Amino acid sequence: MADYQTWLPEFKQLGVAVIAASVETPEAARKTVDTQKLTFPVGHSLDYQDVSRRTGAFVEHERKILHATGFLLKPDLNIHVAAYSTGPIGRLTPNDVSSVVRLALAKTTAPQGEKPC
Repeated sequence: MADYQTWLPEFKQLGVAVIAASVETPEAARKTVDTQKLTFPVGHSLDYQDVSRRTGAFVEHERKILHATGFLLKPDLNIHVAAYSTGPIGRLTPNDVSSVVRLALAKTTAPQGEKPC
């Protein structure tokens, strides 16, 4: 999440809001926010089974956690890109998000009949 904090100025310029959520307790979430100096909203206390059912996120049942799952939403709140991890790698990086948003913006602002690079 610290990577996303670093990219907040870029995301603000692009009109992108960042939020995070986890199954952690309020105290654990607060510690994460404080330790990583996060300024974007971080939710907590999610029901891992409910989130998995609703989103398809992978679960580690022994630890009762969700593996990292990232969504980039369109302005209408529909999912534009989703990244599902089954372990400690395979996350949607801030650079990925920036690139996808820039491409989408270029497509919507390209003159009629022209294709963006």
